[in-house]
Amino acid sequence: MNFLRIEGGHKLKGSVEISGAKNAALPLIALSILAKGEVSIFNVPNVKDIKTLLKLLSNLGASYRFEDSFVKIDTSSINHTKANYDIVRTMRASILTLGPLLARFGHCEVSLPGGCAIGQRPIDLHLKALERMGASIEIKQGYVVAKAKKGLKGGVIIFDKITVTGSENIIMAAALAKGKTKIINVAKEPEVVQLCEVLKKSGIEIEGIGSDEIEIRGSEGELLDIEPFKIIADRIEAGTYLCAGAITNSKITVKNMIPSHINAVILKFQEMGFDLDIGEDFVTIKENPKIEPVRIATSEYPGFPTDMQAQFMALATQAEGVSVIEERLFENRFMHVSELQRMGAKITLKGNIATIEGGVKLMGADVMATDLRASSALVLAALSAVGVSNVHRIYHLDRGYENLEKKLTSLGAVVERLSE
Repeated sequence: MNFLRIEGGHKLKGSVEISGAKNAALPLIALSILAKGEVSIFNVPNVKDIKTLLKLLSNLGASYRFEDSFVKIDTSSINHTKANYDIVRTMRASILTLGPLLARFGHCEVSLPGGCAIGQRPIDLHLKALERMGASIEIKQGYVVAKAKKGLKGGVIIFDKITVTGSENIIMAAALAKGKTKIINVAKEPEVVQLCEVLKKSGIEIEGIGSDEIEIRGSEGELLDIEPFKIIADRIEAGTYLCAGAITNSKITVKNMIPSHINAVILKFQEMGFDLDIGEDFVTIKENPKIEPVRIATSEYPGFPTDMQAQFMALATQAEGVSVIEERLFENRFMHVSELQRMGAKITLKGNIATIEGGVKLMGADVMATDLRASSALVLAALSAVGVSNVHRIYHLDRGYENLEKKLTSLGAVVERLSE
């Protein structure tokens, strides 16, 4: 098993390019199930979650080629509609095959999903929505068994709670359904917007893209001609590298990003006293010898993303004062706290609220990653700590960050991947 050895205390400089967004690529790869022929996708990040989903499609009978951030997928040869537990248990996003498989074939079996242990993320909203579209759903031996012999039909879907993967699943299902589907309280994340835009360019009528209410007129079972497209930049990776500059009091430029996608994150940097140059596709964060404390509450887009909460907690340990972070989306997303405390961080928890006493000199330590974003928080803490830290269980990092140690090293960090 690999781990990262990080020597802290080094200033960073230079620039780093952001990869394609994993969370945009995953539903768009699943969308290929609805295609007539081959689908070509550019700017795909070479991370484990992408490889897992491609392997799942291969197991269903599809073929693909993945090299140099380019993926070509042919799902015309799919001859199985059962997404097995062995793959689905390793990545929650595998549930994104449910809507497309059901819409195209009228039946499928998808294992109940796994993934990061950051709390309950039930798929009941997905299932209720599909039932509203005429599907019959059963849970048998850990599998969702879905049937729609006469095809899915349009209807009015109201999500009681905003769900990103739920929105994506139903958007893809509605694309092949009969009639019009109205989805209310749909997620507005950039990744959801790109999915809708690709569908619209593929001939599907969609109104309200980017709002919390969209209408989709389905193709009535006709498969789609999907033109080649490019995955948007990863906003969470961009925010993470900006945190790397911030926590090491360094000036760095993050390139190949979409600044408007992280407006809420940029605002918090500015509240903490950081001066940023913001361009069309880059952000430069400058040195800031005095970091102000901050108050953060996570929420759905366009609010502060839960996927940046852990990184800002690491940054808050270096602020001059007390910061407060409220996690409103997941009940178990403070597992990095105990590991940060091993490095000397002063953090107290009360329910879903973390209070961070800043101005603490972190010390290198052996720490263990518990989920994807917690892993990046530990890397950030290690960059600013005195001495050497070993970050274990970095397979979590490999799920979502492409060439992490290479990119950090290019900025001047001292990071190496070792085996234990």
